[in-house]
Amino acid sequence: MGIKCFHFSCRAICPDFFVGQEAWKLSNDWATFNDWLKTRNAGKIDKEVDVILKYLREQCGAKKIGVIGFCWGGAAVQHLMLKNPHLKTGVSLYGVIRFFEDRSSLLHPTFFIFAEKDEHIPLEQVTVLEQKLKQNCKVDYEVKIYPGQTHGFVHRKREDINPQDKPYIEEGRKDMINWLNKYL
Repeated sequence: MGIKCFHFSCRAICPDFFVGQEAWKLSNDWATFNDWLKTRNAGKIDKEVDVILKYLREQCGAKKIGVIGFCWGGAAVQHLMLKNPHLKTGVSLYGVIRFFEDRSSLLHPTFFIFAEKDEHIPLEQVTVLEQKLKQNCKVDYEVKIYPGQTHGFVHRKREDINPQDKPYIEEGRKDMINWLNKYL
């Protein structure tokens, strides 16, 4: 019996959907969040995504492509999972549900990560999302709420991690990687 060698290539691209404008920071004044959103629509990224996908397929030889997004980017992932036929899977971390709350017919397997104590995405919105996915979604999906966590918990910097939160942060990161490995 011979040994078969496989070469897996992984590339990460972080597109500038804000076109040089500042990304939202958790330290910003949340009273100005809606004004910030007016100039950044997570549902209007298709042209940029098409260019990225073309590059990944033609220049990098990518066959299976997945997306990950945090907060606004999580909403962008939901948009792409609803619309883009060229992707295989997505992970939406604390994506702002209200952007796409009326749509739930995902085209691709999608993993949604939420924080139990997220001040910006109430658990009621997460419950409604789960109900709509259960009614309308025909592909694999998972919605997971991490107990005791707040918005932004998975991508906290090492120096910002409280010891009691560390297991949930590590679990969220591991769950994200496991989901991508399952579908890519």
